[in-house]
Amino acid sequence: MAQQVALERHRHVFQVNWLDSEWIRRDDEGSAMCMSMSKQGVQGLSVTLQSGLSWARAPAAVLNFNCMLILLPVCRNLLSLIRGNFTCCGRSLRKQLDKNLTFHKLVAYMIALMTAVHTIAHLFNMERFNNSRQGKGDELSTELSELGDEANQTFLNPIRSTSTTPTYVVFTTIAGLTGVIITLALILMITSSMEIIRRCYFEVFWYTHHLFIIFFAGLVFHGAGRIVRSVKTTDPPHNISFCEDQPANWGLIPQCPIPQFAGGFPQTWMWVIGPMVLYLCERIVRFVRYMQTVTYRKIVIRPSKVLELQLVKAGFKMEVGQYVFLNCPDISQLEWHPFTMTSAPEEDFFSVHIRVVGDWTEKLMSMAMACAKIEVPLPHFRIGVDGPFGTASEDVFDYEVSMLVGCGIGVTPFASILKSIWYKFKESNPTLRTRKIYFYWLCRETHAFEWFADLLQVLEREMEERGMGSFLTYKLFLTGWDQSHAAHVKVHFDKDTDVVTGLKQKTYYGRPHWDNEFTEIRNNHPTSVVGTFLCGPEALAKTLEKKCAKFSVVDPRGIKFYFNKENF
Repeated sequence: MAQQVALERHRHVFQVNWLDSEWIRRDDEGSAMCMSMSKQGVQGLSVTLQSGLSWARAPAAVLNFNCMLILLPVCRNLLSLIRGNFTCCGRSLRKQLDKNLTFHKLVAYMIALMTAVHTIAHLFNMERFNNSRQGKGDELSTELSELGDEANQTFLNPIRSTSTTPTYVVFTTIAGLTGVIITLALILMITSSMEIIRRCYFEVFWYTHHLFIIFFAGLVFHGAGRIVRSVKTTDPPHNISFCEDQPANWGLIPQCPIPQFAGGFPQTWMWVIGPMVLYLCERIVRFVRYMQTVTYRKIVIRPSKVLELQLVKAGFKMEVGQYVFLNCPDISQLEWHPFTMTSAPEEDFFSVHIRVVGDWTEKLMSMAMACAKIEVPLPHFRIGVDGPFGTASEDVFDYEVSMLVGCGIGVTPFASILKSIWYKFKESNPTLRTRKIYFYWLCRETHAFEWFADLLQVLEREMEERGMGSFLTYKLFLTGWDQSHAAHVKVHFDKDTDVVTGLKQKTYYGRPHWDNEFTEIRNNHPTSVVGTFLCGPEALAKTLEKKCAKFSVVDPRGIKFYFNKENF
């Protein structure tokens, strides 16, 4: 009673509110101080669930934040807009944008971890709810669980009957049912995103990943059931310290009115609505681009199962090293696959080189070969194009020295770059910040060199005519070869041109010794900024990134290597 009198005396100074687990006192100056209770009072859910409430709510907050982020890295048009059109977007920020898929994966891992913690915590919480309802808990938690059985009372415990099981509540409430759907969708999306499945069964990954629609729909409605309930303010307020030991007197004395509870307002939709709208706009833009007419200029079937498509689309503008997504409705209405463009911005068409590595590319190659045999006039099958989208290779001309490393079909972005250089050389006064390019191409088969060797031969001749033979240094490495091939090369080694490519630069056999290559570049350009660009496997990316750090000089006046990798 003394506490109630003191509370009334100081009401003009302090305003006291009861939240779930603490008092908040606010003085006249507006400062706030959270004061933990020395004894566990009537704390709503935290009395019944104890630490289980925190283990459920904290991951939920982290989930809200990460679900807000997960869609942003896959808004390709938004990233391209930021990357290409904003003058404030410097080199460092562009490098981070190039890691959008890595960021997307890390956010997905965090969502998976927090979902597991959140789900396990609520499973334990449902068991505690059931125990309290059965009278197996302490007196206070049992009394709280029985609230709502009589008129003019609100409930705290979602289990409203002693005969109800936690399993029944999980599968019949909005929160439980949507939670099950969200978790199943998340498990399917993450497991199908494993490297081995994505490479061998891309269609499984592609279709399963679209369960994100169900995931976000369930996420928005997950809080609508308002399972987590907190106390409402009553007049007079419920005196926690005075009433915690006498729940039998609740409603009988002024200091202890019956607590009133209400479900919290759902907040998850407030976190994800913005990214969902952005992603919806992204899909609308993609659909509009898909509906635009694309015509074939030329179709060429190259060696080593490589298909070249030269396409024309009204209003299409590209930069070097960019990529597009292609869709062929005759194969699949929904599948879109990324391909780097091999044409130059100066050309009146754009081209892609597609290596057959899966079901979709095999069907596309079969259609192209069938049409070529029966000489069907172009166009013979429809294709949709979404893009272009920016990549790290766009920045190749921003460096004084550029180091280009391609593996197999990964040479495609550098084909665009070298073609653009050739067109620039055709101008009377080409303006290039880049003074030197080192190009490395690693291939396992000799046939892979054939379609690209012609471009290198033209570049060789063009640069020699202009007295710029030292502008481009290229080294081709054949990593897969047998003894018969080696013997053939040995016999014809004294020829002026390479027996494999027909170029003046002889082909190397085996893999590059990167320490020697970086040392040579550092000695030739001791004060330059070198951009190292890779389109190849992750193992090589880790090696080159380490070499860039190793051979960069601490002195700001010395050479610096900046690593850039293509990501799709």
